[in-house]
Amino acid sequence: MSPFTGSAARTPRWEHLRVEHTDGVATVTLARPEKLNALTFGAYADLRDLLAELSRERSVRALVLAGEGRGFCSGGDVDEIIGATLDMDTAQLLDFNRMTGQVVRAIRECPFPVIAAIHGVAAGAGAVLALAADFRVADPTARFAFLFTRVGLSGGDMGAAYLLPRVVGLGHATRLLMLGDPVRAPEAERIGLISELTDEGSADEAAQTLARRLAEGPALAYAQTKALLTSELDMPLAASIELDASTQALLMTGEDYREFHAAFAEKRPPKWSGR
Repeated sequence: MSPFTGSAARTPRWEHLRVEHTDGVATVTLARPEKLNALTFGAYADLRDLLAELSRERSVRALVLAGEGRGFCSGGDVDEIIGATLDMDTAQLLDFNRMTGQVVRAIRECPFPVIAAIHGVAAGAGAVLALAADFRVADPTARFAFLFTRVGLSGGDMGAAYLLPRVVGLGHATRLLMLGDPVRAPEAERIGLISELTDEGSADEAAQTLARRLAEGPALAYAQTKALLTSELDMPLAASIELDASTQALLMTGEDYREFHAAFAEKRPPKWSGR
């Protein structure tokens, strides 16, 4: 995302999210524990706008997405979203569905790693938000459920039919998206849906540890790696190799590349600047 900004100032307060910043790590918490952090129209829009804002600022080097209370996120709020969509016309429904997809695109296209810290339920849209993250750190209570067919809709919601086969393979993705059955932590780890399985109650702490490690590392190298992983999913090999070559040539002109060489020669750890 472009770092160039217009007239709008930084948003001072996010109504539907709790946002904290510490040493290059942003922690974004879905904070409706009484509703298992069910998403509202406002929560979707805040996530979309927050990710765009943080991407322009370039002050964040890693982001943790977490849920308060008993679970990560139970999906779209049945009353506030599903009930409301029954009265929308086609144009309004298309606007809503495009907005939810924009959240997933923002997670995939932001220039910093996103880590989902998952405990308890990650269902429906909550499962897709976790899926879109670069890392999914979960404890044994975690369970994923792609519930869209259970409400009479396509399992391919918010990019799930694009992302899930690339994470767990077509066979597992077909089963999860068509049937909507819950996948508990041991199976999710086995099929590759979980990046790291922690002890019970430790997902948030482990996600913060990983975020700090990423925040202290070569931010530009991480950003370009993420961009290549996303861009090359649909590229032929020759185009991917050419894009890799162009990216490496650019990074070889950067400060971090020179800093590594200097640190190696001086037998000290590199001091990464992200440039």
